Amino acid sequence: MNHQQRTHSPPRRLRAGTASAVAVRTIACLLLSSSAIPGAGAPPCTPVARLRYGGGGDWYSNQTSVVNLKHFANTHTTLVLCEGREPAVALSDDALFSHPLLFATGHGKIQFTPRESTRLSEYLRSGGFLHVDDNFGLDESFRAEIERIFPETPMVELPPSHPIFHIGFEFSDGLPKIHEHHGGPPHAYGLYLHNRLALFYSYNTDLSDGWEDAEVHGNSEAKRRAALQMGTNVLIYALTR
Repeated sequence: MNHQQRTHSPPRRLRAGTASAVAVRTIACLLLSSSAIPGAGAPPCTPVARLRYGGGGDWYSNQTSVVNLKHFANTHTTLVLCEGREPAVALSDDALFSHPLLFATGHGKIQFTPRESTRLSEYLRSGGFLHVDDNFGLDESFRAEIERIFPETPMVELPPSHPIFHIGFEFSDGLPKIHEHHGGPPHAYGLYLHNRLALFYSYNTDLSDGWEDAEVHGNSEAKRRAALQMGTNVLIYALTR
């Protein structure tokens, strides 16, 4: 599998009225750079938050993963993500709509209250993006929650030809396999709202284990790099589409 970095172009335009103010600020953060504007200071950074959910699953697992992913993306692309430990945000929090990117993982059950379900729908429909990475055991409850919240819009499997596998780094076979888990190949699913991929679900791969510090899981350097590259692709896609 070839994971060579490819150049990516910024979106040509952002249609008026199709994205929230959060999404507009996100695109601006991506496109601005101090090198592109002589004399300009450092551009504002885009925050990435971790979703704090109920149900009993360990939403806080893989504590070094998002920190490392953000640093890798900042180092290898033109993204400007806020470095350091990511904030934990619940769907009921007032700060939810200040975070254009949410990441969720964990083992065990995930469950949303009626208010949280409404807020998740509002967040995704207004331009927010959620990446959920099954850390083994999350799949059954997560699928049930998404089917309940979006009964008219089922998740669909994304083929290896989908742009998310080619937008920054090349993954001609789709998702890389980081951990065995159930055995068999990994799967990528997406939820489309208004013809926009609003939710990306990585299953049977455990990308976020591959983002963690090397000593945590003992993954090979090749697997860690593949996981970080694929995670970066997700970020690039979310911020440019």
